[in-house]
Amino acid sequence: MDRARAEASFAKVQAAIAYLDSAPAGFFTADADSNIEYLNATLAQWLGLDLSEVANRPLKLEQIMSPNSAALIARTGRGSAQGATKRFDSDLVKADGTSLPVRILHRLPRAGGSGALAHALVINRGPGEAEEAGAAELRFARLFHSAPIAIATIDAQGFISATNAAFLRLFSGAADEGRKVSLESLVEPESHQGLRQALDAAIARQGLIEPVDIAFAGDRERSGRIYLSPIEQTDGDNEAAIAYAIDTTEQRALELQIAQGQKMQAVGQLAGGIAHDFNNMLTAIIGFSDFLLMNHRPTDPAFQDIMNIKQNANRAAGLVRQLLAFSRQQTLRPQVLALGDVLSELSILLGRLLGENIELTLDQANDLWSVKADLHQFEQVILNLAVNSRDAMPGGGKLVIRTANVSERESRELGQRHIPPGEYVLIEVRDTGTGMSEEVKEKIFEPFFSTKEIGRGTGLGLSTVYGIVKQTGGYIFAESAEGNGTTMRVYLPRYIESAREVEQSKIERRPAAEKPKDLTGRGTVLLVEDEDAVRSFAARALSQRGYHVLEATTGAEALDVFSNYDGEVDLVVSDVVMPEMDGPTLMAKLRLERPDLKIIFISGYAEDSFRRHLAENEDFMFLQKPFDLKELAAAVKAALQG
Repeated sequence: MDRARAEASFAKVQAAIAYLDSAPAGFFTADADSNIEYLNATLAQWLGLDLSEVANRPLKLEQIMSPNSAALIARTGRGSAQGATKRFDSDLVKADGTSLPVRILHRLPRAGGSGALAHALVINRGPGEAEEAGAAELRFARLFHSAPIAIATIDAQGFISATNAAFLRLFSGAADEGRKVSLESLVEPESHQGLRQALDAAIARQGLIEPVDIAFAGDRERSGRIYLSPIEQTDGDNEAAIAYAIDTTEQRALELQIAQGQKMQAVGQLAGGIAHDFNNMLTAIIGFSDFLLMNHRPTDPAFQDIMNIKQNANRAAGLVRQLLAFSRQQTLRPQVLALGDVLSELSILLGRLLGENIELTLDQANDLWSVKADLHQFEQVILNLAVNSRDAMPGGGKLVIRTANVSERESRELGQRHIPPGEYVLIEVRDTGTGMSEEVKEKIFEPFFSTKEIGRGTGLGLSTVYGIVKQTGGYIFAESAEGNGTTMRVYLPRYIESAREVEQSKIERRPAAEKPKDLTGRGTVLLVEDEDAVRSFAARALSQRGYHVLEATTGAEALDVFSNYDGEVDLVVSDVVMPEMDGPTLMAKLRLERPDLKIIFISGYAEDSFRRHLAENEDFMFLQKPFDLKELAAAVKAALQG
């Protein structure tokens, strides 16, 4: 009797399964991990799937519907009433990639139900039902659930009525369907007033509603923007507004970086202009100090006073070079560097600089890539960072300098730092010092900003580092918190020798001219300088060395002097930045008449700032201001002998 009853029950189950397979509606069940446990024949036919293949290989929700729809189904059960049925319209994805518009009836498992079947869903399609529900409604439903932007409908009390998958991903707190969730509860309290005003405007059916910038609840580091629009209400419909939300965290970080970059560029231009003017004044001070020293013996009382003037002028010139470094207007001499060797050699000096109470550790990567940078400027970067770390550890501590290769994939993962994808060499300087507050960290690269007491710093250390790194094509970032030390990370582009550079390296280059010991000479020099003090010093210095000097204050005047001179001008010494006509333009005009004319440019700006605007084959020498008497005489003699 029991066997007969069991056989009868089994037959009923088989009949039910057979009916379910051939039912006019599609059906499937899925577990909590979105694995499809059962798929009926009708749904397989709709999707163009072979049931025998489906039985032999795992199938997931994401394979038969859009990621947004799959995410929505996976999230729907969280916090919802057990046994409840949810309905929404979406598109399935057929085996050939085309879409299938459907209505999904999602029945949640009851308490004590099978854990394997965490989701049971019935899928029903048919032209008749779609027409009855209204084609426009179905189109909107599919658009709503498949849209990549976060969308939700809000009722007149400010509670969320419906959401799409993108909204649930953006606001995790909106997934609790066991209770009503207000839109305000998803944002931080300081955003409540603006959001409430915008929602009231939407309920009042106002046309233009300003978007509301918000901070996400529980995560102030993330920011977003919510747009609210009114909804045309129908009888029995409590929905009052529709909300669109976007995550603006990365956008705001980029805006802040651009604003900071623009500020630093403006300050850099100002610093560069100041440095240029100071270089002219320092050239005159140093130059005339040399004249005074020539007229005094070391035993004279005034000799030491004059030396003090020159030494302090040279110290001021050092500060000006730091300003030029920050403004990225200094002259660099880039060369291919193996940073591991450079840091190893520098470690001896660093050890003396840091003192005995600070432990220095070099953590160097194997097979570190090469970079192309100015050796002395790179050393200055490391020394400045080390000095800052030392000053932050008055009671002693640890300083770790780490190097590593950063692949293009790894650089993409640093997207929040806005580093263009590429290959870089990382130099990380990490200390166990006092750290910095957020307010201090925002200003550390600005010139003349310092947290040290008066007389202990110029405020140019990190601004110099910033300028050198930027001019080298790299990036620098600070990570710090009060009491937790500071980590400075410098990313320099990997250097890969180009085919053109390989060819150029094969060409035998003229060896650099040695500085002549005898600084006297013969010849006619056309000196072009708009600063009277600099021109007076330079003309007097060259005349004393035996040269015949012609003077001009502008480029136009220099052309007249050059054309009207009865003899031949052997060399032109010209400033770069002048009124009416700059030095490079003057050179181009003079070389139309004399292609082989020798020229020395003198400037308080960097050579690179104007060389990049000239033809590659232009040949000239460059002398950076400020310079002293010997440097000027040596440059002129070297140019005439070359």
